[in-house]
Amino acid sequence: FDLKIFVDTDDDIRFIRLLERDITERGRTTDNVIQQYLSTVRPMHLEFVEPSKRYADVIIPEGGFNTAALDMVVARIETLL
Repeated sequence: FDLKIFVDTDDDIRFIRLLERDITERGRTTDNVIQQYLSTVRPMHLEFVEPSKRYADVIIPEGGFNTAALDMVVARIETLL
């Protein structure tokens, strides 16, 4: 079976996750992470990731916090197995 899922997470949450990860796990500075986000990460997200949403069979809003949507995806997958 084929099921395309897009996990849609708020821009601010994505940025905060990136910032926290890059500072704690990669030893980067806040200024460096912000500069890369504004110059590369955000433009690439808008150009490539965001447009792919239209091809999804299921869009999960609010990322992994949306338990109702996650339950729906699990139920759909179970019917396909």
